[in-house]
Amino acid sequence: MKKILILSFAVSLSFLSCTSQQKLAEPTKNSRDTYITSISSENLKKNLFVIASDEMEGRNTGEPGQKKAGEYIISQYKKMGISYPKGADSYYQKVPSEFMKKGFAPKLNDSENIWAFIEGSEKPEEVLIISAHYDHVGMKNGEVYNGADDDGSGTVGVMEIAKAFMEAKKAGHGPKRSILFLHVTGEEHGLHGSRYYSENPLFPIANTIADINIDMIGRRDNINPNDNNYIYVIGSDRLSSDLHRMNEEANKETVNLRLDYKYNDRNDPEQIYYRSDHYNFAKKGIPAIFFFNGIHDDYHKSTDTPDKIEYDLLAKRAKLAFALAWKLANSENRPVVDKDGK
Repeated sequence: MKKILILSFAVSLSFLSCTSQQKLAEPTKNSRDTYITSISSENLKKNLFVIASDEMEGRNTGEPGQKKAGEYIISQYKKMGISYPKGADSYYQKVPSEFMKKGFAPKLNDSENIWAFIEGSEKPEEVLIISAHYDHVGMKNGEVYNGADDDGSGTVGVMEIAKAFMEAKKAGHGPKRSILFLHVTGEEHGLHGSRYYSENPLFPIANTIADINIDMIGRRDNINPNDNNYIYVIGSDRLSSDLHRMNEEANKETVNLRLDYKYNDRNDPEQIYYRSDHYNFAKKGIPAIFFFNGIHDDYHKSTDTPDKIEYDLLAKRAKLAFALAWKLANSENRPVVDKDGK
């Protein structure tokens, strides 16, 4: 009699435990839409008017203005309660001047990548990278090249995505995989910061499941002056059919942007696939996707200022990157590598 009662009690406990786990797991699966709404055009604007201010002197690689912008980025991560990654001793990954030496180009000062980290709850050893470069081209003839779109927009987008994930974590819905928020330096001078990280990774390349790269997402380009609902998607299908599919699903489930693959065409003369930081990850066999709004008249000019950013559109594009990151961080399997990268 006692044995039967004990067995019955154990079965009941097991059932209750399974039921409880299902109740806990379900919000994790469906709560994306709660946290995606925390990505706000107001907060993006507040941060971008600092990052792309004249005070930052165009954020040229290794110069005081870029370092000041980096200090601001770190201050925001501290406010969010997001620390630097395990295994690091600060928010900085130093990128030496010598590493960035390139031909006869002017020598650059030592600079830094900036990283922040949210550890995964179930597969912490697997890491998703969300990247953007925070440098620009500095000052020319006394004029500040603010780089609001290039790539202030991506910089603040990554920060806002991190905030949304941290809110989810605080509510008990943190990502199953770890996420490294990586602000890279030296992009304008040759993709140096992302190349340095890819060659000196904090986490093994084999454990890095994908890179979501965001470079210029705050404006419309000259091809789409009347379209406020598009984004160029580059590279998503070069290494992984899963990554491409997951992005299209994330878009349909959330913001419904028009996904434009013009610059992903292997024959496109601009060859933009090779021109931003995602490529240094793709070269290592890491599935990579690049979100981009295209070239406009203020590209690499002193007129690329924060007052010209369309903040509602910037928020919508950042939400797509967040939705994709949510899928990648929480899916049962990491995206398969089934393409040759070309």
